[in-house]
Amino acid sequence: MNMMSLPTQPRRRAYWHSFRGILTREFLRFVQQRSRFLSALVRPLLWLVVFAAGFRAALGVAIIPPYQTYITYETYIAPGLCCMILLFNGMQSSLSMVYDREMGSMRVLLMSPLPRTWLLLCKLVAIALISLTQVYAFLGLAWVLVGFDPPLAGLLWALPALLLTALLLGAIGLFLSSHIRQLENFAGVMNFVIFPMFFVSSALYPLWKMREANEWLYWACILNPFTHAVELVRHALYTELNLQALCITAGTTAAFTLLALLGFNPERAARSKTGR
Repeated sequence: MNMMSLPTQPRRRAYWHSFRGILTREFLRFVQQRSRFLSALVRPLLWLVVFAAGFRAALGVAIIPPYQTYITYETYIAPGLCCMILLFNGMQSSLSMVYDREMGSMRVLLMSPLPRTWLLLCKLVAIALISLTQVYAFLGLAWVLVGFDPPLAGLLWALPALLLTALLLGAIGLFLSSHIRQLENFAGVMNFVIFPMFFVSSALYPLWKMREANEWLYWACILNPFTHAVELVRHALYTELNLQALCITAGTTAAFTLLALLGFNPERAARSKTGR
């Protein structure tokens, strides 16, 4: 059946039901995997409580936008740790995409008459929405543990910035998963992607400190799309719009989403696995 042959109203209902079904499936998977939720919080909390305590005396943070005064190191790294949650969750969800493709459930989903592009976009949005629950849980714990308290309005301002960042990282993960033929190869590739993206960015250290340390390292941070995503979230938490970061993050998200949608081909992966 061709979806375009249906009247407008039934077609809209079909698109909505498919999105709701994919979102429900991802949410149920998330609820059943409690260790996934805990690990997503433990990792950034270790950085916030343990590492930040050791770096606090050595790394003073000067007055830089969007901050209006000197800040503690915990305050500086909190937005980067929010993006860290999105980064790891996006890549972990891409691992599940490889698993679904290997086990055949993704191929079953793509057998529906709905366009493949829509189904993959629904999965990306569902992953992003679930990631947001982890981020806001972390922000609540950061407020309790270290007193990280951005303006309340900033929590709302940060919502679209966090959603866009989650879509970017999910699209990068989907793009990588579309070119990985075997499940056992995925973990190595993820380590090769996650750690450089996180450490070579402004998540842990201001860009001016990177430039003081090494000019090449500074430009590597500038070319890293994760840097601009972090800065977008950082400014949004303080009710400011970083237009440059928004344009770069949105453009990179669109590019990787397009590449991921064009490259995802479960039939090709199956033929490669069987050698046909």
